[in-house]
Amino acid sequence: MDYHIEKDRTAEDVLGDMDLSGKRVLITGAGAGLGLETCRAIAARGAHVIGTVRDLAKGREAIAAFAGSAPGGVELVELDLASLESVRQCADALRAKGEPFDVIIGNAGIMAAPRETTKDGFESQFGVNHLGHFLLVNRLVPLLRSGSRVIILSSMAHRMADLDLDDPNFERRPYDEWASYGGAKTANVLYVVELDKRLRARGVRATAVHPGVVTDTALTRHMSPDDFQAFVNSERDVHHRNKSIPEGAATTVWSAFVAPADAVGGRYCQDCRVSEVNDSPIVSNHGPRAYAINPDRATKLWAISEKLVGEQFDF
Repeated sequence: MDYHIEKDRTAEDVLGDMDLSGKRVLITGAGAGLGLETCRAIAARGAHVIGTVRDLAKGREAIAAFAGSAPGGVELVELDLASLESVRQCADALRAKGEPFDVIIGNAGIMAAPRETTKDGFESQFGVNHLGHFLLVNRLVPLLRSGSRVIILSSMAHRMADLDLDDPNFERRPYDEWASYGGAKTANVLYVVELDKRLRARGVRATAVHPGVVTDTALTRHMSPDDFQAFVNSERDVHHRNKSIPEGAATTVWSAFVAPADAVGGRYCQDCRVSEVNDSPIVSNHGPRAYAINPDRATKLWAISEKLVGEQFDF
């Protein structure tokens, strides 16, 4: 079966006339950028979307253009991934409703942030991009139906830096915003590897996605336009180009709704394809670095993450 989609297609192209009626989907960071486009594209096809946002008023303004006409409905819930208390409150509220999910998309994130800490004292990029999603998704596992999927957005930036499992919060080494971002995006892939291993017997699969280099999102708010362009131009493949937001959302919806679950479970995907390991040092090359999909390191990160968030997950 040829399930690949041409790499420069949009989320609209990938989903086509697919009917998602009856599907319930949770998306973090649904108020802007890739999360907003993903929300719009699947809501238009009948999925009931629950989007998390930090600011409910701004989130409602962002979805106003399409929420009223979305067949399945769109609702927003408040979530600050930089606060474990907020994560727990959000997860507890969703669990109290008891309504299952077919897909959870961990889309929210921060990039190249200056040295900051979350409300719980974690380095901000590791805390928001990995630990917040780790706690949220794991607490929501009881709501995942058999046949459901978890999609976590990573980045080709994981190729520039491994995660230091002995010092993930930069407590003993000098802080570098790109080493931090690369490590956090590596953590996203490692989390998917371990989560997929733990849940596949239940019929739940997890996938890591690189959406492409998408310049027109709030993710770049910590960088000047010149600095960001210098980053995307560095060591880039001559065949590589930046993507629009609709193109950037394509691999997310492809992995969540189009590709066979067994093909993408535990894998790293980009350009609507499963990518094979590529240990070239060139950051813009396709594929995950071997350290990002190492199962032993994935198991170790899981244990570290449980200790940091103060919870154990026995699944």
